[in-house]
Amino acid sequence: MNYQSPRWLPGGHLQTIYPALWITKPEVAFRRERWETPDDDFIDLDFVDGQPGQPMVVLFHGLEGSSDSHYARALMAALKTRGWWGVIPHFRGCSGELNQAPRFYHSGDAQEIDWVLRRLHQRHHQHYPTAHFFAAGVSLGGNALLRWLGESQHQAEIVRAACAISAPLDLAQGGASLSSGINMMYTRMFLKTLKPKCLKKLEQFPGLFDKNRLLEAKNLYEFDNVVTAPLHGYLDTEDYWYRASARHILHDITLPTLVLNAKNDPFLPGQHLPQHAAPCVTLDYPQHGGHVGFATGTPPGSLNWLPEKILHFFDKAC
Repeated sequence: MNYQSPRWLPGGHLQTIYPALWITKPEVAFRRERWETPDDDFIDLDFVDGQPGQPMVVLFHGLEGSSDSHYARALMAALKTRGWWGVIPHFRGCSGELNQAPRFYHSGDAQEIDWVLRRLHQRHHQHYPTAHFFAAGVSLGGNALLRWLGESQHQAEIVRAACAISAPLDLAQGGASLSSGINMMYTRMFLKTLKPKCLKKLEQFPGLFDKNRLLEAKNLYEFDNVVTAPLHGYLDTEDYWYRASARHILHDITLPTLVLNAKNDPFLPGQHLPQHAAPCVTLDYPQHGGHVGFATGTPPGSLNWLPEKILHFFDKAC
């Protein structure tokens, strides 16, 4: 595999953004665990069990993603082939069952990342003290992972190396991009699943936020202003988008980290990609790949490039 010059699969927006629409996702047999959280809620984690002593890779999914997302199944299938351990922790409410606390998840959820990674590392290290431990995040999960890496600095070095894929490093610029033109179809797709979850949350906690303003929200800015920001300790959307953006902490990361963003990603156009970071951070911005697309070859195409790219970076850190 040539990691610098892949043969990108041609296609329009939907093909570039969501290759799972026309490429068959690999079958993966998961083992699910449910963990109680410190705030009396729960999260579900889907595991791929590896061979004794082999590394573990933790993958944090994107907005409204899950272990069924195309990128998640592709990476977990590659880990299974290697005999490595893999796990996908689901953000609150993303595992198929609504969570119980008056909160959801967000792009700056470093505290949740910290709790999950430390518990997973402790357990894996207890059984296999010399096994490497890696972390990856996609889209929203990639941004949250980068926030944790930068905020934790040397305390994050329980992780050997990390990868952030298609992370919305500048949430304000990404939000603006998704609020106009053809990109509005992605916004409508997200709101189609987010709004029903919020209505169910209001049944759990009447008055938690304004139902009418939720229903009237036409873009992510308006949605975050009503739900995401106030539920997670931010003043409003602008405060949330600024404080949660990973671009502010790229110079604070202390362990080998790959930041992979395609320049044609409609969720964060190439002109807004950061050009400087800490020496241990590799900024890799290929021309094509869309938003977690990176499908290669001739139709129907292949999803193998991205997991091989991630694992190649981890191999170099071993």
